[in-house]
Amino acid sequence: MDGRLAVLVSGSGTNLQALLDEPSIAPHVVVVLSDRPGVKALERAVAAGVPTVVVEFGAFADRAAYTTAVLDELRARDVDGVVLAGFMRVLGPTFFQVFPDRVLNVHPALLPAFPGAHAVQDALDWGAKVTGVTVHLVDEEVDHGPIVLQEAVAIREDDIWDSLELRIHDAEHRLLPRAVTALLDGRLVVEGRRVQIVEGET
Repeated sequence: MDGRLAVLVSGSGTNLQALLDEPSIAPHVVVVLSDRPGVKALERAVAAGVPTVVVEFGAFADRAAYTTAVLDELRARDVDGVVLAGFMRVLGPTFFQVFPDRVLNVHPALLPAFPGAHAVQDALDWGAKVTGVTVHLVDEEVDHGPIVLQEAVAIREDDIWDSLELRIHDAEHRLLPRAVTALLDGRLVVEGRRVQIVEGET
C-alpha cells in the first residue's frame, strides 16, 4: 500500500492519538475526518499538524449521499487506506468497494460478541466475565469483517463503565497501531474470514 491514511473520528480521539504518537504511522496520516465539528479528536489532529475536515451526516439526504461526500474528500487527498477510530457512522457499500481490505476498525469487545455502539455497557449488563478489543477489516455489515487482532480484557466484580472502558482503551491503544503498521507494510494476508499478519515486509 502506498501509505496515505485517513483516520475517521467522532469523539475524543484517544485511538487517533495512539496512531499519531507512533513515529512509524504518524507521517502516513494525511487527513482526519469527523462527522461532527468541535470534537477533541479534531483538536488532536490540529496539534499534530494533520489536516482536518468535517462532513456532517445531517447535511445529506441519506447514507448513500453521505458516503459519496466522504469518498470525495478522501479521493481529493489520494487516500489509499482508512482507519475508523471511534467513527460512529455506518458508511454505504460503495466505500468498501473503493477500499477493499484497506479499512480497519477498532471495536471495544471480542467480536462477534457485543457488536454495536454500546459494547462496553452491553458486556457489563450481560454479566460477562471477559470482554476485550477487536481490530478488524471492515465490510458492508456492521462489526462483521475479518478479524485482524484481538485481546481479552477481564471484567472485575466491581467494574463500572468508566473503569472497564479505561482498560479497554489501553488494549485498543496497543492493538490498533500494530494492525495499522501491518496494513501499511502490506503484511495483512486475507483469505476469506481469516487474516494473517506475516512477518517482515512483503
